[in-house]
Amino acid sequence: MIVHMLRFTFKETVTEEERERVLAAMRRTACVESVSFSTVGQNLGDPDGFTHAYCVGITDLPALRRYMHDPVHLAGDPHILPHLARIAIGPDLSDDMTPTLARDILALHEEKVALHPEWAAELGPLLAA
Repeated sequence: MIVHMLRFTFKETVTEEERERVLAAMRRTACVESVSFSTVGQNLGDPDGFTHAYCVGITDLPALRRYMHDPVHLAGDPHILPHLARIAIGPDLSDDMTPTLARDILALHEEKVALHPEWAAELGPLLAA
């Protein structure tokens, strides 16, 4: 199982209605076929100031690839990213002890970046240091 987490904060100008629409879009993404379990909501006790979190459990690398390229996921991000001030990817974790797993996951991310450079350009400025 690969557990993928995002922590994020909304822009100060985002209304409550917009927040709810973004969280609803995230929940749709978290319900695609390749996801085994998920939660989307408040981030508890984060010293870095992230107010919300997104977590999905994905069975294996083939399922992760399907998740990353799922039409629901691809369609949701343009409605989500413009409302975020910052985002932190991870920490991700897994019970799969394959030594190359982190590198294999990174390769899937790089594949998505190559296929969707506009997505990468929109995500890049939001990434927390």
